Amino acid sequence: MKPSKLLFGTAGTPKSSKKRNSISGIERVRELGLGCMELEFVRGVKMGENTAGKILQKSEKEDITLSVHAPYYINLNSQESEKVDASVERIYRAARIGSLCGARNIVFHPAYYHKDETEKVYKKVYDLLEKLNLRLEDESIEVILRPETTGKGTQFGSLQENVRLGTELDNVLPCIDFAHLHARSNGAENSYDEFVSTLEHVEKELGREGLDDMHMHVSGIEYSEKGEKNHLNLDDSDLQYSELMQALIDFKVKGLVICESPDNEGDALLLKRTYEGL
Repeated sequence: MKPSKLLFGTAGTPKSSKKRNSISGIERVRELGLGCMELEFVRGVKMGENTAGKILQKSEKEDITLSVHAPYYINLNSQESEKVDASVERIYRAARIGSLCGARNIVFHPAYYHKDETEKVYKKVYDLLEKLNLRLEDESIEVILRPETTGKGTQFGSLQENVRLGTELDNVLPCIDFAHLHARSNGAENSYDEFVSTLEHVEKELGREGLDDMHMHVSGIEYSEKGEKNHLNLDDSDLQYSELMQALIDFKVKGLVICESPDNEGDALLLKRTYEGL
């Protein structure tokens, strides 16, 4: 189900959860007054079907929308074919188990350029996602694959590339990580006008549907001329998050805002309060 408004939540279990598991995380997200949580399969998809079924029941009971972050070890442009096959399998497993949890959006970092031309990498990523889409369709796994905008210039995943994938492939839409765009541009992409420009690009290429069904990551970030170094809490960073919230309001954006700050719940609440206060 697509959210009918903008929901705020945490990347993984909130820090104050009683236990470090997803069931406890969902309970805590609800207690905090947040609306969504991203299941972090970043070290591998180790969850079984039985647990996934319990998470589905819990998320429905608590009315918390779930998404999934697939493993970090994904490179659809690896020079080694077995690593490409393993990468596709990791996205597939994240989608299969995620869908059993009730998660619709499956986020992943797509690839590295290595020394290849950007268009060549795009074609390879496109072809692999097209095949994966067919496999998911054959197995009636209904998810949206979300290639994430990445934080370094060496990584495939610019705004333009990921939006283009969304225009050319069914069941594929971008995950827009505003912190990554800020780091990738070495400090740009950090004003109201630049946030507006990003949303205008989404609307131009994907239509109103693109703004009605967004999946976003927001956090503070430390960066250098080479891009992302590490995530920070919002108030320890230079990210102009209140201007971002204003742009989301002005474009009537719907979907999920997942906070990836070290203090994931504190900053998710800060974003929600800022958004509601504008």
